[in-house]
Parts: sequence; structure tokens; C-alpha cells
Amino acid sequence: MGAWSVSGALARRLWQVVEPLHAVVYFAPEPADAAKSLGLRGWWMGYFAGRAAPMGTVAAPVVAAAFFGFHPAMVARSIPDAWDVAAPDAVVGSRAAAAAAALRRILGRDIDEVASTFGAELRAAVTAMDRGGRPLAAAWAAVEPTGDPVVDLWLACSVLREHRGDSHVIACVAHGLGPLEATVTMVADGRIPRASIQPHRGWSDADWSAAEQTLTGRGLLLDGQLTAAGVRCRADVEDATDRLAARPVDALGEARVTALVEALTPLAQRVVDDGTVPVPNPIGVGRPA
Repeated sequence: MGAWSVSGALARRLWQVVEPLHAVVYFAPEPADAAKSLGLRGWWMGYFAGRAAPMGTVAAPVVAAAFFGFHPAMVARSIPDAWDVAAPDAVVGSRAAAAAAALRRILGRDIDEVASTFGAELRAAVTAMDRGGRPLAAAWAAVEPTGDPVVDLWLACSVLREHRGDSHVIACVAHGLGPLEATVTMVADGRIPRASIQPHRGWSDADWSAAEQTLTGRGLLLDGQLTAAGVRCRADVEDATDRLAARPVDALGEARVTALVEALTPLAQRVVDDGTVPVPNPIGVGRPA
């Protein structure tokens, strides 16, 4: 196995454990309550404002482009109105503290111990990542550590998952897949049920059918199923994502990343096993092995 394939595989393993820890922010009650306390109206305004806040008071088209998977009209129902309700800095601080509170409630002292032991490794991974073409990762990386080890662990996990997400967007665009086309190929690949993602991304049945027709015209889809060319395209996107997300792994080295993954794995498993992060989910994250 070549150097790229080793670091790419490790980059995927790292994502599989940081993603569930980050994802408590979408499913645990504490972050939703924190957004409500700031005056953000409804879960989706809290989501769009919370995830985009480190970029500042950005407009809806910018958020839609960065998030990539959502219908622009869905984003526009929350942005920019959210910035009239709560300042981005307040949203970031409230969201991070609430996510840490959720992790402490679910994981107890274990999360503090791991955060204290491996926090420096996570920060090193964040420092090593490449920011070019990765707006969400760059924005979250600019959020200053707080000194609270669990808050800072959640922030680092968030940066790393956004780094991979931005890298995935680069890979999709390079392979000619727009936001909905990429989603349709994921569903056709069996990675996530259509019912688990379409309603949460704002796309109509007509939008979905149009995307299927586009993919069929390209020879990637037939009767809602990936063709051989579609399977290759989907695999190439995932491989490219692994390579593009591998810089932190290259910087830390295989031994340090493996130790980090082994420390985070049981914590990530527990947030899935206790039902906080459901599987399947719109993110496509599963229970790490």
C-alpha cells in the first residue's frame, strides 16, 4: 500500500471517530436550547447560523455554496435573518459550550480525560491542515481555543470534520457533481436512504428527478441505480476526499494518528450507542468500528 493510500485510509478512520463527537451538536438537546436562548427561531435557523457563524455575517448564497448540499431557498429562510437576532461570535461561543455540555453529560469524566490527554494532538492536526479552498475549515480553525479541554476538543473535531467536508466538496466539483447530483449518487450507492436526506436538504421530487435525468444522461445512473461508470465515479470521489483530507495525518504520522483514533473510538461509539447520534442520519456518519 502506497504512502497516499495509507494516509488516505487513516484520514477516513480519523473522520469516522471525530464526526460522531462533532455531531452531538445536531442531535443533543443542549445546542438546540442554546440557539433558542439566543433568539434563533426554529432548529434550522440555529443550524445554519451555528455552522456558518465563524465566517461572520455572510449572505445566504455564500452559506449555500459552502454547505453545498442544501437547496439555496432553504438556506435563505434562515440567513441573513439570523444575524439580526444574534451576533456570530455569540453564536459560536454558545454552540461550542453547549456541545461540550452534551459530551460531558453523555460521556462523563472519560471525555475530560481524553480531552486533556489528546487535546494537543488534535490541535496539532488542526494546525497542520491545508486551508486553501476550505472555507468552513478555515473559519472554524480561526476560533480561539477556550482553555476548557472539552470545548476545545469539540472545536478541534469540528475543524477536522469541516476540513474533510470541504475536501469532499472539492472532489465532487472536480468530478462534475453538483450538490443534488452528489446527494443522489450517495443514495444510489446505498450510503444513505433517500428518505433520510431529501427532506432535510430542501429538494423537491421534481428537483430529484431532474438530477437523476442529468446523471442518467452522463451514463452514471440507470433506473435509479448506479451504473458501472457511476460506481467508479463515486469511488473516485471518496478516494479523492481521503487524499485531500490527509494533510493532518501526514503531519502527525501513522503512530500518533492511530493512537488518537484508538482513544476517540470508544467515545464516538458511545454517542451512537446511547442514541444521541442516530444511524442512519442525514450526515451519513455511522458507528465507528
